[in-house]
Amino acid sequence: MKIKAIFNRDGGTFRTTDMAAYGQKVEEVFHAAGHRIEIAAVSGNEMRETLERTCRRDDLDAILAGGGDGTISAAAGVAWKNRMPLGVVPAGTMNLFARTLKLPLDIWKVPEVLANGVIIDGDIGSADGRAFVHQFSMGLHARMVRYRESFSFRSRAGKIAASTRAAVGVILNPPDFEIEFDVDGHKESRHVSAVSVSNNPFGRDTLMYADDVTAGHLGFYTAPPLSPPGVAKLAFDVMRGKFRDSPLITTMSGHALDLHFPKVERKINCVIDGELLPMGRDVALRIHPGELKLLVGADRDGAPIHRGESPIHRDGSAIQK
Repeated sequence: MKIKAIFNRDGGTFRTTDMAAYGQKVEEVFHAAGHRIEIAAVSGNEMRETLERTCRRDDLDAILAGGGDGTISAAAGVAWKNRMPLGVVPAGTMNLFARTLKLPLDIWKVPEVLANGVIIDGDIGSADGRAFVHQFSMGLHARMVRYRESFSFRSRAGKIAASTRAAVGVILNPPDFEIEFDVDGHKESRHVSAVSVSNNPFGRDTLMYADDVTAGHLGFYTAPPLSPPGVAKLAFDVMRGKFRDSPLITTMSGHALDLHFPKVERKINCVIDGELLPMGRDVALRIHPGELKLLVGADRDGAPIHRGESPIHRDGSAIQK
């Protein structure tokens, strides 16, 4: 294949990496596997323009994108709209999509896996047409991100400390709001403290990422209005890897989800793949099965390595608890 690799030199691990040496390593690995590859290390401000320009080329078979979850989400959105296969080099703090794809989280090990990998038809979600590879959320998570971004930090340790302070703030001041929703024709209204919609249902890891990117369903999770002790209990369940089993969480899945917020009279926020964004009173969430081409690892027989346990029915029916 002919491949273009685009690395966000301002993202996570890359900020402290010798990018010239890393680019040389990637070239060596891909050339040894029989591929041709171009390397570009650009600033975070240049990533989207570089991705857009690269994905419009007709002489490439795939792109690699390297950076944190925000960079990977942006790359996936551009690759999806241009039908360009995407390989992921995880260089962020959480690297949630890379975990879903069962990729090594070491930037020096992942090139070997990708260079000898295969392309699969993966799923991608969208919120009013904006792509997401991990999740759309509002309520508790959005408030925590808003609190976190009000603090200043420059390092991974600083981000973790800011997240801890923000989590405490949310526990002491949890949101409470009303939603109306339609999941594949099933309509309800609820009072909630949190809403989360994932690109395929979450697995059981404490970091809450999907085990399978090809299951073809949105995961839909809500938590009822919570008091501070209730938020603390939910946080404890998440840290124990018991999110899916928590009595505080109602779980559904489906292909199409429409959300409406009947009593919103002021600006509200959502989080899409870690980015805090303004949101209107209506949001249309969709899964796009098989529309994101992904470069993933392969086993010795050449079969893709990208699946884990998937908590959805293969006949397409929704799960609710």
